[in-house]
Amino acid sequence: MRLHRSVSLSLALLLWSGPALAADKHQHSAAPAPQSLRHPSKGTPQPIGSYANGCVRGADALPADGQGFQVMNLSRHRNYGHPLLLAYLKALAGEVEREGLGILSVGDMSMPRGGRMPTGHASHQMGLDADIWFALDLGRLPVAEREREDFATMVDTKAQRVNTNFGPAQARLVRLAAAAPHVTRIFVNPAIKLALCEGETGDKSWLRKVRPWFGHAAHLHVRLDCPPDAKQCETQEPPPEGDGCGEELLSWFKPPPPSTGSAPPPKPPPPPPAACLALYAEKD
Repeated sequence: MRLHRSVSLSLALLLWSGPALAADKHQHSAAPAPQSLRHPSKGTPQPIGSYANGCVRGADALPADGQGFQVMNLSRHRNYGHPLLLAYLKALAGEVEREGLGILSVGDMSMPRGGRMPTGHASHQMGLDADIWFALDLGRLPVAEREREDFATMVDTKAQRVNTNFGPAQARLVRLAAAAPHVTRIFVNPAIKLALCEGETGDKSWLRKVRPWFGHAAHLHVRLDCPPDAKQCETQEPPPEGDGCGEELLSWFKPPPPSTGSAPPPKPPPPPPAACLALYAEKD
């Protein structure tokens, strides 16, 4: 009898949710793919959703060239972001230029309305993330020469330590990038975080924002916190207390545990928030 009631309840729930699921599926399929959109939406700038599942209303494009910076791989159409991100990048480029470190080469930010990119990133979805290449000595390049991925790595992967490409200018870049109060995280290769920890002889509190993560050997990934007025933006938990230079960091250099079998298949990404689907469907 219990089994029968359970089956009946499941069937009732399925029948009740069927139209809603069908409508949601129809809405999802009716909205254009975010990578097909070539213009930002209108309205007050607002990040929506989360860094790994969201979008952005009213984004602006970072100009291809500005004081102290240049945008790479313009053909990707990923140089869009919340105005707060654009202001941050311009201010950082100004600091880099004033200190004579070189020119800031900006990589991927977000697409015109944000959303999941077909390649390269799980985040960068709501206009608050930006990649910055560690190479500061490229000079001002013609647009055609910016279509590239051959940026110098800062890490010797066998030794799991930084190589000779990583020097005082790169270390200073990370510290300048972390200085803004609305920066919540900066992702770098674990070897780079280790070099920063070992090289800092004074206050290490700024290193709390610098987080070790896979890849990120040729660029740093800056993430801004949700703006105070962004009611639809999901704030990420702050980084753990401390500078992150202890056991947490060293754990990245330990060999992985032995495999106990085949890895589970990757989970499919969640559907975009309804507000993002509506945003994608808006006309230019």
